[in-house]
Amino acid sequence: MKRLFGIVLLTLLIFIPIILAACQSTSEYPIDYEQLGEDERIVIRFSHVVGEDTPKGMAARKFAELVKERSDGQIEVQVFSNGTLYKDGEELNALLRGDIQMIAPATSKLTNLVPEISIMDLPYAFRNYDEISDYIFSDIGKALFDKLKNHNLRVAGLWHSGFKQLSNNIRPITHFSALDGLRIRIMPSDILAEQFSTFGASPKRIDFNTVFNQLQKGNIDGQENTLSNITSKNLTSLQNYLTISNHGYLGYFLLFNSEFWEILDEDVQILLTETLEEVQLWEWELAKQMNEEKLSEIENCECIEIHYLSDKDIALWEEAFEPVYTYYKKQYGSKNVDALPKFSH
Repeated sequence: MKRLFGIVLLTLLIFIPIILAACQSTSEYPIDYEQLGEDERIVIRFSHVVGEDTPKGMAARKFAELVKERSDGQIEVQVFSNGTLYKDGEELNALLRGDIQMIAPATSKLTNLVPEISIMDLPYAFRNYDEISDYIFSDIGKALFDKLKNHNLRVAGLWHSGFKQLSNNIRPITHFSALDGLRIRIMPSDILAEQFSTFGASPKRIDFNTVFNQLQKGNIDGQENTLSNITSKNLTSLQNYLTISNHGYLGYFLLFNSEFWEILDEDVQILLTETLEEVQLWEWELAKQMNEEKLSEIENCECIEIHYLSDKDIALWEEAFEPVYTYYKKQYGSKNVDALPKFSH
C-alpha cells in the first residue's frame, strides 16, 4: 500500500507542473514590470537643482508617478532634486553626454548654447503667463527649439517658476537707482548681467544651490528669483528687504537627450509626450497658486520688509530698462524682440 501511494505521489509531482504550465500558456497574465531587470526597463534619470516643494519639484514627481502608473512600471523616471546628482553648472553637460536623459533647466542656463534664448530674460518682456506660453509656442519659439536640436537637445515643454522679485540686506529697493553698488546673484545670462549693470549693480553668476551660503558669508548682497524658489531655500532669513517687482520671468525648458529620445519606441514617445502635456497644464496652475501663497506667508510672517512696485513705478522701471533691449537687438537682431506681445499687439 505504501509503495502504491509513493507511485501515485511521484506521478502527481511529475504531471502537476506540466498541467499548470499548459494552463498558463493559454491564459494571459499581466507582466510584473516591478520585477524587470535594469536592462529590461526603460529608465529616465531626471536631474534638477531646485527643491522638491517648488512647482518644478512637484511636477517632476507627478510626471514620474504618472509614467510609472501608465506604463505598468515598464518606464521608470528617477527624479534627483536639489542638485543631488548634478549641480547647477553640471547637469546640462551630463545630459549632452547622455549620462542622464532629462533635465528642466532655467532658460537662462541655455543661453551659452543658444544666446537668442535670452529673449526670455529681458526685463518686463511679458505681462502675464498667457503671453509667455503664446510666445514660446509660436513660430518664434519653435525656431529657438530648432536651434537647441542642433545641440542634441529635444524640447518637450515649458514649466513656469513664475515672475521674479528682488531681495537684499542693504537697503529697500523702492527705485531702480537703489540697485547702484549692490552685488546681486544672477543666473548665467548676458542679458541678466546687462539688466543689473545698467543700474550700477554688480551681477554675480552663482549656482542656485550655493546662494544661501554666499549670502551668509556676505559675498553677495542680494538676489532675484521667484517667491517659490526664494522660500524653498529660506533666503528671506538672510535678507532684510524684498521688492515685489515682477520684473522678469523665470521658466524651465523640459529637455531630453535627442539620441535617447530617438531610440524610444513610438508608443513610448506618445506616452511620455501626452503625460508631459498633462503635467505641464497642471504645473502652470500650481506655479501661479504657489507664488501667491508664498507671498501671503511672507507677508504674515513679518520677517522681512516688503515694498510693492505700483503700476506707475513699473512703467518707470520698464522705460529705464530700454538699454537692455537695445543691447539684445545689437547682439542678436530685432526679430525676437519685435515679436514680443507688448510690441506686436
